[in-house]
Amino acid sequence: MLGTLSASAAFMGVAAACEVTLKSSDTHPEGYPTVEAVKYMGELLNESTDGRICVEVFHSAQLGEEKDTIEQTQLGVIDMNRVSLGPFNNLIEETKVFSLPYIFRSTEHMHKVVDGEIGDEVLEAFQDHNLVGLAYYDSGSRSFYNKQRPIASIEDVDGLKFRVMQSDIFVDMVDALGGNATPMPYGEVYSSIQTGVIDGAENNWPSFESSGHYEVAGYYTLDQHLIVPEVLVMSKASFEKLSDEDQAAIREAAKQSVGKMRELWAAREKASEEKVRAAGVEVITEIDKQPFIDSMKPVYEKHVTSDALKALVTRIQEVE
Repeated sequence: MLGTLSASAAFMGVAAACEVTLKSSDTHPEGYPTVEAVKYMGELLNESTDGRICVEVFHSAQLGEEKDTIEQTQLGVIDMNRVSLGPFNNLIEETKVFSLPYIFRSTEHMHKVVDGEIGDEVLEAFQDHNLVGLAYYDSGSRSFYNKQRPIASIEDVDGLKFRVMQSDIFVDMVDALGGNATPMPYGEVYSSIQTGVIDGAENNWPSFESSGHYEVAGYYTLDQHLIVPEVLVMSKASFEKLSDEDQAAIREAAKQSVGKMRELWAAREKASEEKVRAAGVEVITEIDKQPFIDSMKPVYEKHVTSDALKALVTRIQEVE
């Protein structure tokens, strides 16, 4: 505790010396790759601005769950926010495509897309919603976990109640598989599985482990239905208060933090998998994905309706 107090006091001393201290929100806990990546961005930014700009990261949903913090960031109450793309699907049309099940063939394919022209175009779309898109972070591949039974085929999903992010695409994805989708905040998932409100949820290895969900959901199926990047955004109001030079410094520091995040992510993903397996969770790897993929046709038909979105899907699929 003394160490924590000393660290807090030290930061307050540094922050007090800054002309600008940017408040950044994250729902994940201390030490999580996204949290540490934004801290690293803050270090780079502080260095490049000669100590004029600091970043203070509020982890563990201290500033609220994602839906609430998005609204606060749009209003300028929160300066920066690391958020999953899912909650943006009903707000920013272009983000829907990155959230489509099986749109990315692999993590490497996703990296090539978001690091290129397509990724920049989608970040630009945030401007119309009082946000500035800064960078993409990884969130691994998302798979289903539950406390009722192993899922080895699409038939095993039938009737199971799964928590999903507050996104119509994710709701429709679970429904198309024969399950029952229940949108709810991330922080309510553990108790909801424990008490039987839901049977399970879907997420990546680090989130499954760090949240403790593996303690109440003993079956984890590697169907890898989603490889959805996360996004680091800034309040447009906060961003426009800064000089062109400082805006450029923020963009550059955010981009540079991506490599650090991916490095931390790879290590964390491996460690989380080892911890979950050691705890006795049954991990199902033998699964025929094709029926899962085939069942997504109505999801694409419902959500990829405009010519622009259809063209975006095609461009992503053509990235080698």
